[in-house]
Amino acid sequence: DKTRIQILSPVVRRKKGSHKKVFAKIMREGYVRMRVDGEVVDATADYELDKNKSHDIDIVIDRIVVKPEARSRLFDSFEAALRLSEGYANVDVIGGEPLRFSEHFACPICGFTIGEMEPRLFSFNAPFGACPECDGLGVKLTVDMDLVLPEPSMTLAEGAIAPWNPISSQYYPELLAQAAKTFKVRMDVPFNKLTHRERNVVLNGSDGKLFHFHYENDFGGVRDVDVPFEGVLNNISRRYAETNSDFTRQQMRSYMTALPCPVCHGKRLNRQALAVKIEGRDIAEVSDLAIKDALPFFKTVHLSEAESVIAQPIVKEVVDRLTFLVNVGLGYLTLSRSAGTLSGGEAQRIRLATQIGSNLSGVMYVLDEPSIGLHQRDNDRLIASLKKMRDLGNTLIVVEHDEDTMRAADYLIDVGPGAGEHGGRIMASGTPKQVARVRKSITGQYLSGRKFIPVPLKRRQGSGKVIRLEGATDHNLKNIDVDFPLGKFIVVSGVSGSGKSTLVNSILRRALAQKLNHNSEKPGPYKKILGYKNIEKLINIDQSPIGRTPRSNPATYTSVFDDIRGLFAETNEAKLRGYKKGRFSFNIKGGRCENCKGDGIIKIEMNFLPDVYVPCEVCHGKRYNSETLEVTYKGKNIAEVLDMTVEEATDFFKNIPKIRRKLQTIVDVGLGYVKLGQSATTLSGGEAQRMKLASELQKLSTGKNFYILDEPTTGLHTDDIKRLLEVLERLVDEGNTVLVIEHNLDVVKTADWVIDLGPEGGDGGGQIIATGTPEQVANVADSYTGQYLKPILVRDTQRTKEAAQTSTKNEAQAVSKK
Repeated sequence: DKTRIQILSPVVRRKKGSHKKVFAKIMREGYVRMRVDGEVVDATADYELDKNKSHDIDIVIDRIVVKPEARSRLFDSFEAALRLSEGYANVDVIGGEPLRFSEHFACPICGFTIGEMEPRLFSFNAPFGACPECDGLGVKLTVDMDLVLPEPSMTLAEGAIAPWNPISSQYYPELLAQAAKTFKVRMDVPFNKLTHRERNVVLNGSDGKLFHFHYENDFGGVRDVDVPFEGVLNNISRRYAETNSDFTRQQMRSYMTALPCPVCHGKRLNRQALAVKIEGRDIAEVSDLAIKDALPFFKTVHLSEAESVIAQPIVKEVVDRLTFLVNVGLGYLTLSRSAGTLSGGEAQRIRLATQIGSNLSGVMYVLDEPSIGLHQRDNDRLIASLKKMRDLGNTLIVVEHDEDTMRAADYLIDVGPGAGEHGGRIMASGTPKQVARVRKSITGQYLSGRKFIPVPLKRRQGSGKVIRLEGATDHNLKNIDVDFPLGKFIVVSGVSGSGKSTLVNSILRRALAQKLNHNSEKPGPYKKILGYKNIEKLINIDQSPIGRTPRSNPATYTSVFDDIRGLFAETNEAKLRGYKKGRFSFNIKGGRCENCKGDGIIKIEMNFLPDVYVPCEVCHGKRYNSETLEVTYKGKNIAEVLDMTVEEATDFFKNIPKIRRKLQTIVDVGLGYVKLGQSATTLSGGEAQRMKLASELQKLSTGKNFYILDEPTTGLHTDDIKRLLEVLERLVDEGNTVLVIEHNLDVVKTADWVIDLGPEGGDGGGQIIATGTPEQVANVADSYTGQYLKPILVRDTQRTKEAAQTSTKNEAQAVSKK
């Protein structure tokens, strides 16, 4: 009461300019005083401001003594102040501290404001919430010195600058040489021995200083100019940003690394979204929690009584969904994990958790191999979740090869007996015990133990050499040192999320590719890698497609089609017509159908609907013109050969060793049912991986190759796994090293060396729990893999010994009969 105040409307805050329009507006509104940079002045005065400096301008709305009868005047003045400055008002208390008021979520000291909060503010996919610097990506591309200078001990003359090495022209080598001469940079000294000034000129440019550049290309074009030298790093950034060529952009991208955004620090959201916190954490920090850690966070979140009324139903829903995700074995995933990095099995289990959360009954669910990528411990949790869905009154149809899942089923239907044209019949149906008694069922034979994958009674000793990786710290790895013994079949095991893929794919594979192949893909953090000179070649057999267009197929990928086309060109009819090998290609003019350009199908664009593909009306899907199809070998034309399965083609070409040998490798990896001309886009990831393996088997091995396979048993029946293992063993027997990331215990038990990571997934993993032979790992109490492996080893070792004794006995009887 009786306090003297002046009410101010802050119309300009820390903005550069002369602000003539603001002064004019103040005059129009009829106010006579204003405060400029802390000094109260007459609004009618001709006031000149320095336009290059930041200024504060307040309109003096009213000067008033606070007393009860001034209440109405105070309201009116405040309303005017808020209107003129878009929701802000200041009160200058005479003899006291100034007060700041706002209609918005705002900081009274710095003026930082947040608009009306709504869900889109917390989405990095919406412009309203995304970080303006990185557009919500969380990363910015930066030129990586390690990729630009892979060998700093090389001189500039030797090509130390990788992106400027001559490929199709000498432009950049000449540019560097002439700039180096002008700015006195030594070309014949290793880059890491150059002075700081010399390195700075090469990398960052001449700081605007000009040099004379003369260059003449192979076509007579001349460039003769005085220009500043921009430097290698600036050159890469500029070319990446400005080029219209996809090839150049991709080339420049290979020398860049995605680093956390300097503004949002990888959190992807703007300042306003990150200013909102619950329990001291912003939404990005909560999203970065592993699901198993997020669950207790939401269970224990403290809410006021008013907040509880609004938030409790939402919190309950979040807790329920997180619980379901933990129950299907996904507790190790972070909430912010990119969907593109999820395996097929992980994505399917997320959808499964959504369905469990719905608590529906009377629904029929169809699941295709939900156990993919799951450790046996996590598989037990998955089976428990499936049983819970069944107990709610639902029906679950599960396509599965996993033995534990089959044994947990109420009813089992076995389809076979083989694959492709050899399948399609019901071999057995009933309870798992009933199916196990059906002798004609291959699945039943494995369930009963009549068939099994044998355990090697003697493990390989290897070459005695190792590749040693030290100080691996990427993602959840805890600064681990690992030895990979060469000349052995190695399995890297561990519960889901324990760090297997990080260790093998993110660090080991990329580090070896960098050392052996000068690959530009940067490995995750590690201290050093030793022993890589003991191998000659790194071969990564992954599940990426063998081709991205319908023109690619098993015959073209494995190069057997070249031999088949050559064989057709050698027939008498082809020679009479003058047809060469190229005539039998559907990719070039001459032999192909020109109506469909050799595709065999025509694409019909449906505008707003998906495109429709129909067989070509001229060749009827055969890809070739009628003249080409008149040439036959053993009564079959080239289109009919492409329509054969690999198994049929192996028999058809049994008298042509070169072709038969290549086709046999495809049969050996269990793909005999695939057609030679089948589009590569229709092959599953597992089929593509085995096709790559077949292609490798065709090549002559030096015995010093290092093969990496990530879960090759995905989608395979136990009988196919047995066949796959025989192929992998063949590679190792030649002296090569095969490293497999795998959960399947039939694979683990056959390994020469096991590296088990854990003990848990996510932050609870990343440590080496056990290394050694399967027998040694099975005896490590802390190893979940060991716990599940031990009974399998005991059972199947006994079976293997009994089978060996029976075989020896049968051989002896056969000899005595002779």
